[in-house]
Amino acid sequence: MVKKISHVDKQDVVVKFVGDSGDGMQLIGTLFSNAAALAGNDLSTFPDYPAEIRAPHNTIAGVSGFQVHVGSTAITTSGDQCDVLVAMNPASLKSNLKWAKKGATIIVDADTFTDEALMKADYKSNPLSDGSLSSYNVVPAPITTLSHKALESDGLDHKTIEKTRNMFALGMIYYIFDRDMTTTVHFFEAKFAKKPQMIAINKKVMEAGHNYAEAAEIVESTIHVGPAKMEKGRYRNITGNVATAWGLLAAAEKSGRPLFLGSYPITPATDILVEITKRRDLGAKAFQAEDEIAGICSTIGASFAGSLACTSTSGPGLSLMSEALGLAVMAELPVVVVDVQRGGPSTGLPTKSEQSDLYQALFGRNGEAPLIVIASSTPANCFNFAYEAARLAMEHMTPCILLSDGSLGNGSQLFRIPKMADMPAINPPIVPANDPNFKPYLRNPETLVRGWALPGTEGLRHRIGGLEKEHITGNVSTDPLNHALMSRLRREKVEKVADDIPEQALMGEKDADLLVVSWGGTYGAVSTAVEILQQQGKSIAHAHFNYIMPLPKNTLDVLEGHKKIVVCELNQGQFVNYLRGRFDHLHMTQYNKIQGLPFTVTELVDHFKQLLAQ
Repeated sequence: MVKKISHVDKQDVVVKFVGDSGDGMQLIGTLFSNAAALAGNDLSTFPDYPAEIRAPHNTIAGVSGFQVHVGSTAITTSGDQCDVLVAMNPASLKSNLKWAKKGATIIVDADTFTDEALMKADYKSNPLSDGSLSSYNVVPAPITTLSHKALESDGLDHKTIEKTRNMFALGMIYYIFDRDMTTTVHFFEAKFAKKPQMIAINKKVMEAGHNYAEAAEIVESTIHVGPAKMEKGRYRNITGNVATAWGLLAAAEKSGRPLFLGSYPITPATDILVEITKRRDLGAKAFQAEDEIAGICSTIGASFAGSLACTSTSGPGLSLMSEALGLAVMAELPVVVVDVQRGGPSTGLPTKSEQSDLYQALFGRNGEAPLIVIASSTPANCFNFAYEAARLAMEHMTPCILLSDGSLGNGSQLFRIPKMADMPAINPPIVPANDPNFKPYLRNPETLVRGWALPGTEGLRHRIGGLEKEHITGNVSTDPLNHALMSRLRREKVEKVADDIPEQALMGEKDADLLVVSWGGTYGAVSTAVEILQQQGKSIAHAHFNYIMPLPKNTLDVLEGHKKIVVCELNQGQFVNYLRGRFDHLHMTQYNKIQGLPFTVTELVDHFKQLLAQ
């Protein structure tokens, strides 16, 4: 008689898939995330993989991982430690054991724990037999052997069968969480529509993994995570990079300006270019440039011609764009630059996340060259802030840098797809044909914005370029007083953007003992840590910034009145120094991390408690 396995209800769980590069961890992590989304769970994901396409086999340097946090309540982070860890080889177990909770279920492919693989992972003994994993529920499944057995009658070569091991592991996970495998089968059918054998073998191995887990009773109880209560609407699991692309597409439709993206592929921003390339049906044009300089220069040309002109890059690429960005500032043309930040300097850590491009975004140009800088803070709101970057750039006729980062761009979240009718209007200041009052640098007296005179429009011929412009006429000028005037007007134009953005929100009391300040992609971890302490009765508040240049008009009011201020960021203190330069009478401490990893909620809670106790 087969023992009936009970199930336990949990509000949230964290699952991490780790293995060698090429083991398909990113794929099964994504498939599990999609299944959770369709089951109604809220979720957040964190892909973590090496920069090499094929890192050394069975080494810690070659480990690729994908973490998924799913829940029946609002999920704002990918989780600190995991409840279930899938480790496909010794190196992945060695490097990720620290991220497993005590008592966690650890599924390993026991077939990979050979003497050679253990030696490469720097194990002195086999952890599956030496007692070092006694604090966990270890499931040493012969995944490779059973994958071969499931396909022994299909006449497949060894290499093809090896590639299905990840699906065996995914089947085991679907058993643990009592998930329907139908959505994954539909994925196979779509992906391998012209290869029916691949549909059959992937389905067969996944079902074999599920059946093995059930027969072996690998857990005492299966885990049930119920659907989350969410606002009614149409949702999808979306990465930050795809959301960014969609936000730009939406802004193009709303503004009536055709979308142009000129970009050079660079990790971790490439998927923005890939997604825009797919949308010819929406009139989007994508140009894969030979380098970042060509990308930004083509973007400036497209802006001059009347397009919503954008480029996407990461830190090293933004460096190359500096000179051309100065041209866009001088010409006062709307350009959107999406910087998906990664660890630096130089080539740095291409696949790891950081917030170290803020100085470059604010100050990385020659001369006085102010522009708008904003930052997204979740994978889903990359849509909103890409839309906002386009709106601000076009309506204020100036470049706008949108700062994202690797964890936002590659991470995913549930996204409620908005209706275009609900999106805010975008009204570019396009000059009508034969406007009798047209002058290239005649400005709106309230916003200081010049008109956008599109080439080829009758009666609007004008000169443009990188040399200083004469006020109103746009003629080339070397007059010192004119240069001082134009420099001031360009600066004041950007400062006046503060009249067109929301005031800074404060989560908590105005006079809290501790104010936590953050910006960009740290929102999830910081807001969760603050909320935990608020629920414990601590006097703590949180101000998270998305608008950086200019800052919201009430920024000083939000910062003042607190006994202590700590600024948290994934760099060595760039935003806190920016704030100190603006508000030098305020004393601000800082908490920084520069390891290519996001903040954990636990480390933030511990640090905030220490500050409150001092």
